[in-house]
This record gives sequence, C-alpha cells and structure tokens, in this order.
Amino acid sequence: MAMQMASKAFQDGGEIPQKYTCDGEDLSPALEWSSVPDEAMTLALILDDPDAGDGTWVHWILYNVPAHILEIPDNLPREGQLESGIMQGLNDFQNIGYGGPCPPSGIHRYVFKLYALDKELELQPGATKRQLLQAMEGHILDRAQFMSTYSKT
Repeated sequence: MAMQMASKAFQDGGEIPQKYTCDGEDLSPALEWSSVPDEAMTLALILDDPDAGDGTWVHWILYNVPAHILEIPDNLPREGQLESGIMQGLNDFQNIGYGGPCPPSGIHRYVFKLYALDKELELQPGATKRQLLQAMEGHILDRAQFMSTYSKT
C-alpha cells in the first residue's frame, strides 16, 4: 500500500484554518502519515505554494524525521534541530521552520509532500529546498502528498 498523509486540522482539498496562516497564529499544523516502507530510515517534508507570483514559494522543510515517527504535533518550535532529531530547513521567508500561508491575493494551493528515504541525510539545520532535493536524489522509496487552499480574508 502506498504511503498516505493527512492532517486532523483540515482535509485534502479543503481550506487551511486561519490559525495556521499569517492572518492567525501562524502555527505549524499537526500531520500524520501511514504505510511508510519498512526499509525507510527517515522522512522529509516540503510544503510549498505553486501559485506564488514569482514561482513556487517554500513554506516549510522538515528532514531526518525518524521513520518510526508517524505524526508530528501542531506548533513545532522554529528551531533548526528538534529533540526528536527532526531538522528544519530555511523557508522562503528566510526563517527556520514553518511559515504559514500568506498569499497577497486570491486563492493559493499549498502542497504538502512527504518522502520516505533510505538514509539519514547529511544536511545541517537550515538547508534549502534545493539542497534537500539534491540530497534526496536516488534515495526516495515512496512519497505522499495532499493539497489544501487558503485565501486572505
């Protein structure tokens, strides 16, 4: 069975609640996943907005999530390395950790992409999306994604 990912806070295809955006508390949402391949060592997550005016905007990067962890709570600290070993990268707001949806206008899509990897990545905290994608090349065992939307009120 293919890997799956979801959030208890909002549905795939649904709207992201304001508390997870720049119009609210800007908290990272709780996420959960299942059917991680047995041979996976770590997971990585990229959240981005493909509808941004100047190309895709990166909102959140997580990597070296131990494969036995099947969920993360909401409101993760904005730190490069968490106690669990999870590392967070640099978003396009130039901050470590989560930066919530904050579209200037219109409805934007936010795509959560989860990757199961066959190794721990040799990246320091604060890696960029480009660095993460390069490090994952040839090591992706499976992937899952879901998409939600948000528009300014």
